[in-house]
Amino acid sequence: MKLHYRLKTAHPLGHGLPVLFIHGLFGSLDNLGALVRPLCKNHCTLQIDLRNHGLSPHALTMRYDEMAQDVLALLDTLLIERCIVIGHSMGGKVAMKLCTMAPIRIAQAVVIDMAPVVYQLQPHNIIFAALLGVREAGITQRCTAARLMEDYIDDSSTVQFLLKSFCQGSWRFNLEAIQRNYADIIGWKIQAPWLGRVLFIFGGNSMYLNNLYREVLYQQFPQACIYIVADAGHCVHVEKPEEVLHLITGFLADRASVVVKK
Repeated sequence: MKLHYRLKTAHPLGHGLPVLFIHGLFGSLDNLGALVRPLCKNHCTLQIDLRNHGLSPHALTMRYDEMAQDVLALLDTLLIERCIVIGHSMGGKVAMKLCTMAPIRIAQAVVIDMAPVVYQLQPHNIIFAALLGVREAGITQRCTAARLMEDYIDDSSTVQFLLKSFCQGSWRFNLEAIQRNYADIIGWKIQAPWLGRVLFIFGGNSMYLNNLYREVLYQQFPQACIYIVADAGHCVHVEKPEEVLHLITGFLADRASVVVKK
């Protein structure tokens, strides 16, 4: 599968490895833009739309091994032999899968608000209802879609995030495929340990954070560093962009004093 992507070359004086950015569920390649802009000073940056999202092709299935293979095929096409990967939410699980599927090709990884576990919670039921409601109502205008969605979803920022993928009365993501594969998306298969360096950044108020996940996280990523950002939720990189960027740049520069296990 040929993924849609955006490739930016580094500043002429930049010397870092390429950085691959992977968005989360219902997202697109624009979602991590606040991190891309400062990092492109020293790194070539690659933003992608995962299958069934953005402008990438649709597919019937979306297991993590399939999504990781899509990414590897793109890296091959672009002649990127080794890179750093940064993934948020579902994109974080794709990043973790890349670490074990192609361990030599991933230099370092940053996983934002996601653990390598099967999540029992299903926080997207209301979102599915809102998205289907917009479709069934035949709505074509964003303002009208927003009003309907706010009947389902209390958080206006979530509504605005979803509407970024609403174009000419249609959702750009493949809603049917996402629903059909939802068990795989919130699921996870325990992986063999990857000994590379991984930074896990969690929002302190996120439902995806649980101390019970620490043991299984370290089993799969023994060199992991965990940092919890206070007063932030699932989209911690949006709520606390400066703190998250500081953590990432320090981690990539191997400044041990910047990143601590918590």
